[in-house]
Amino acid sequence: MVQTFDATAWSGLLLGLLALFAGIGALRQPGLWNRMVTEILNSPALQLVSAMVELGIGALIYLTNPWLPGDVFACVMKAVGGFLMIEALMVAGFCDIYAHFWLRNLGHLDRRWAAVTVVWGLALAVPAVLRFH
Repeated sequence: MVQTFDATAWSGLLLGLLALFAGIGALRQPGLWNRMVTEILNSPALQLVSAMVELGIGALIYLTNPWLPGDVFACVMKAVGGFLMIEALMVAGFCDIYAHFWLRNLGHLDRRWAAVTVVWGLALAVPAVLRFH
């Protein structure tokens, strides 16, 4: 019996569940993301560690998902991996500017960002689950 590993389904499911539960946490505790971004902004060590973790996750997602024009979800996951890598480089090189952008937007849109994150998590997790046979 041949078993295949669907990297697209697994990366979509895990990233989707992470986004879903991060959004739920932010809805439960308003101001959570604002504090998190402030802590990262105030700590060069957290800036580098955050950038390294995000770069690693983004690279893993990007490299394990093929670009197959007929497989829209795989293409979306590859694009998400690329975006994560670009964001990681922004955090590593321009955290002061990038974090201030998020702090301006998270302050008054906290619940909306959290709701969008929940929807984004579902948008990744549901098609990923449907890929499993």
